Parts: sequence; C-alpha cells; structure tokens
Amino acid sequence: MKIFKFGGASVNSVERIQQLPGILKHYEGEKKVVVISAMGKTTNALEKITEAFFNNQKDAALQLFEHIKTQHLNTAKYLLITTYNETYEKLEQLFTEIEWALHDKPVREYDYYYDQIVCSGELFSTAIISAYLNEKRIVNQWIDVRDIFRTNDNFREAVIEWDITNKNVQQHIKPVFADCDIVLTQGFIGATDENESTTLGREGSDYTAAVFANMMDAESVIIWKDVEGVMNADPKIFPSAKVISELNYDEVIEMAYYGAQVIHPKTIKPLQNKEIPLFVKCFLDPSLPGTIIHDKNIKHLPSIIVLKNNQALLHLHSKDFSFVGEHEMSRLYHFFAENKITPNLIQTGAVSLVVSTDDKSEKTDQLAGEATALFDVQVEKGLTLLTIRHYTDILLSELTEGKQIVLKQQSPVTVQVLMR
Repeated sequence: MKIFKFGGASVNSVERIQQLPGILKHYEGEKKVVVISAMGKTTNALEKITEAFFNNQKDAALQLFEHIKTQHLNTAKYLLITTYNETYEKLEQLFTEIEWALHDKPVREYDYYYDQIVCSGELFSTAIISAYLNEKRIVNQWIDVRDIFRTNDNFREAVIEWDITNKNVQQHIKPVFADCDIVLTQGFIGATDENESTTLGREGSDYTAAVFANMMDAESVIIWKDVEGVMNADPKIFPSAKVISELNYDEVIEMAYYGAQVIHPKTIKPLQNKEIPLFVKCFLDPSLPGTIIHDKNIKHLPSIIVLKNNQALLHLHSKDFSFVGEHEMSRLYHFFAENKITPNLIQTGAVSLVVSTDDKSEKTDQLAGEATALFDVQVEKGLTLLTIRHYTDILLSELTEGKQIVLKQQSPVTVQVLMR
C-alpha cells in the first residue's frame, strides 16, 4: 500500500493532468490511495469568493464563481470523451451546493463560510481527474473524504477525531481495494458530525496523505511536486541551491519551523509514529530520485538557508522597570495565540524583550496595541530574517555582507540573524 499526494501545481493544466496516467502505470498492481489538491490557483480564487460573500457582495461572489465553473468545465471538455456527460452532472451538483450557499446572507463567522466554500476546489478537481483516469483504464474509485475524515468544528484549523476517522477508513476505504487498486480522494478537507465541511489548515493535503498512511499501515507516502526534491535553499533566490537526497523527521520539522517551504510538522507525526518513510519526488521527471525522509540519523548535511522578508520587530520594555517574568511572558504568548501570530525570534533581557514576527499588517498592529497593556512598545518593520542550519562562519559572513544586523541568535547548529 502506497499513499500518493499530488498538489495543485501538479494538476494545474490539462497537460499536467495528462501526465498522471504515466506515473500511476509505473506503480501498476500496487494498492494506492491517491490524494489530490485543488487545481492551480483555485483555492485562492475561492478565498476571494468567500470574502465577497461575507462582505454581502453576492453578485460579485456569483460572478467570480461562474469563472471557476467555466474553468473546470473547459478542463473536463479537453480531458474527457466517454464520461463527459456523467462528470458534467456530477460537477453541476457540486456547483449547485456552492451557489445555494452564495445566495444566503452570512449569519455565522467568516471561518465557517470559508470552509463551506473553499473545500469545493478539491471536490471539483478530483471529480474530473477520477473520470479521466478511468477513461485511461487507470481504474479508481472516487471517494468524498468528508464521509471519512471526521473533525471538530474548529473551522479552518479543524482537528481530526482520530478514532471515528480510523473506523471509517477501515469500514469504507479498505473494502474498496477488493474491486480496484486505487482510491482517489481529496486532501485538506473533512467534515463535522453535523456534515459541515471543514479544512485542516496549512499543508492540509500533505497531512491527509499522512493520516491515511498511518491508518492503513502504508509502505510509504510519495508527495509529487514540480521540483526535484527538498532543496537546501530557495532556488529562485539562491541559484546554486541543491537537492538534499536524505533527511530525517527531526530535520524537516526544524526546517519547517524556521520557515522553509518543506513538509509541515503535523504531516510528519503520523508517519513518525509508524516509521513510514516519506518521499518527495518530481512530477515533471519521475525518474529523478528525489528526497527520502525517514527516522534514521543523517550526517554531513549541507547548510540549509531560509530567508524570510517582511519581518516586524516589536521592542517591548517594562513600564515600571520590573523584571520581565513568567506572568508577562504568559500574557504575551496569550496575545500571540489570540492573534494567530507565531514569533520567529524572541530575545529577553531583564526589563525588555524583542520579538520578530511575520508582518501581517493589521494583526501585527493589533498585537502591538494589546501588548501596550504590559509594555512600552515600539515596532520596526521591513526587516529580513536569515536562518542557516549547519552553518559555517564563511557562509554567514557572505550572506550578511553589507547588511546591518539588528538581532542575532546562535547555537552550534543554527544561527539566526535579523537584519536591515
């Protein structure tokens, strides 16, 4: 049993979807759960629809949704021959669900409507791709993952109810493999026990794949991307960046924590629990070895560089010159949680501390405003945070040349520099 996950970039055009049969035929005869994301920028477009709807701009929301409908129907027309009419009816049913919602007026919180609308992208893409693969004799069974993944009602960051979901997997997914080798389903989404759609938060599709792997005791997970594998730096910024052939779970979590666009930590845990390896492979050239992520110790890793722009630095100073203690830190972290802000760098002194975060404009300003209850606050924006794992002094010097260092933290493995 293998779990495959294809992200939005892997299915963002007719040409890329047409590459799927070749990849899947390479693994012919093996049981697979194939998790697929929304096509291309569909999620972004659905987010704009949600914003228009929530701001009572019904006509604008419906017009934007019409564009999404047209895109998906055109994709279906290019790909499908014998099953187009059947797929058209299925898509129309899915479209109607969203259009009914858009004709209502918002009476609940934004995150609720976000999940009801945005979840549709994965349903549209998988309906088309499932039909296309069946036409190409890649026999598969389409499953609505909302019937399988039970979650709580923490919309946009829903938590999977593990026992119920596992029971659903055993009862409704495993039996499908008696008739075919592929279950094709959606990533990123689930549903509450009241059948309200939910989304699983950042990198939810990768997490979906990991949960299936855990519950089905999979041999491995393969995440198909449009890059050669996990790289030691962003190649758009650092042209000399290279693929890292092998990583362990801890290293990937560290990289993600510092902001590298790799695998989200919540994806790793279900795999680590059962020592299931994760492969990151290139959709554009499946013959490339990619990256394997597992639980073994790895030595001699290259320097891993993460650059985060648009940083805000909050300078917080005790109002009465009392020590910054547990009470103040506890309140500060409460502010972080309330505003859904993650601190990237914290440095404390006796009566002051500084915090670097991603500058999310209104949220950053709101955090600064709330912190004035405890501190005198100054905010500096437009900074850059450089993180190097497995650094060398020479590399650090090269990457900070000509920059003014505002803050620096260093350990034997990792160095972080906030700079102008």
